[in-house]
Amino acid sequence: MEVTVYILHCSDGSYYTGLTKQEIEARVWEHNAGTYDGYTSKRLPRRTRLTETYDRIINAIARERQIKGWSRRKKEALIALEYETLPDLSKRGPVRAE
Repeated sequence: MEVTVYILHCSDGSYYTGLTKQEIEARVWEHNAGTYDGYTSKRLPRRTRLTETYDRIINAIARERQIKGWSRRKKEALIALEYETLPDLSKRGPVRAE
């Protein structure tokens, strides 16, 4: 079973992170149609910014939780595929040698 973790860019400029077992296009359609009451029902997503596919749902859940805990800047670095900058954008900052 494939599970997709995704980041949507919403109409208010915010980002929404979720996961789905269905095709991403169908899930985004549900968000835009307001099928479920929640975060995106009032912030209609403009577009999908990132998708990652996992074979195991437990890995997808862990990744979704990880991304949800990140700052906006860190999410934007991930979307831009700037992986090398992610450690510097952590809340505590990089570990520095003294």
